[in-house]
Amino acid sequence: MAKNGAMAGDPLQPSLLGEAVAAGDAPGLEGLQRSCQDCRRCGLAAGRQQVVISRGDPAARLMVIGEGPGAQEDASGRPFVGRAGQLLDQMLASVGLDSERDAYVCNVVKCRPPDNRKPTAQEMAACAPWLAVQIAAVDPAIVLLTGATALEGVLGIKGGISRLRGQWHPWQGRWVMPVFHPSYLLRNPSREQGSPKWLTWQDLKEVQRRLELDQPPPPTL
Repeated sequence: MAKNGAMAGDPLQPSLLGEAVAAGDAPGLEGLQRSCQDCRRCGLAAGRQQVVISRGDPAARLMVIGEGPGAQEDASGRPFVGRAGQLLDQMLASVGLDSERDAYVCNVVKCRPPDNRKPTAQEMAACAPWLAVQIAAVDPAIVLLTGATALEGVLGIKGGISRLRGQWHPWQGRWVMPVFHPSYLLRNPSREQGSPKWLTWQDLKEVQRRLELDQPPPPTL
């Protein structure tokens, strides 16, 4: 059992990540940067400036997973540093969470897809071992999946972000919640009740409440 009470076999989907943990070399966070720099599992490595691993605190109980690096992330080597990242930081701060102190922030893929396109299923599968290392090493109590790509890359669910956002899913002994990606909220800036931004704020308040409760999902048979 992991530090957050992780149990195997939660019946959400047979994740690529669980298989990757068992099959991979599991370098740990300290070796992850070098392993990703050496990685040539897919074609994204050919066009990157640098790999983008994470920011925040590896000891945090909240992990935020996004899609992949954009141009600013590719240049800086840090995820979520552009306009979407700034909005993410602001929204987390609105519920009393600091993205550098209270969260560990990463992406499904570690290299920028050309023209900021969505990563392909093959690219996400190629990067799955590295994300699996991060999840296993950080062992977060709560995982926040920002957007449809993170939902697909972690839980294997294609589409359905509007239907599934704001809902808790027990997964590998931890709670997972999908939310709208901050870039989507930038395109839909209204804060009126019922708007995507308002809904995301409600979701983040629920995340903060769950963190305070500090209760893992019940074991599954």
